Amino acid sequence: MTKPSWYNKRILAVNNEFDREAVRHVQRVLSLEESGELDDNTVIKIRGIQYVFNLPMTGIIDDATAEEVERIFPFGA
Repeated sequence: MTKPSWYNKRILAVNNEFDREAVRHVQRVLSLEESGELDDNTVIKIRGIQYVFNLPMTGIIDDATAEEVERIFPFGA
């Protein structure tokens, strides 16, 4: 799978507007409040996606996690 257009690099923390928009996208897909911050609830939901897709449960938006978020995007979570 190719890298999603909303994802540029691994996001450990929100450091710029691109990161903030990427986190908002993930929050939208996961039906969360779109704060653009990696708050506790967002990290918990990201770990949940990682668990479901048998990825390391880091809570970080990395390449594999971004691909799985993109795969479920039409359906939400």
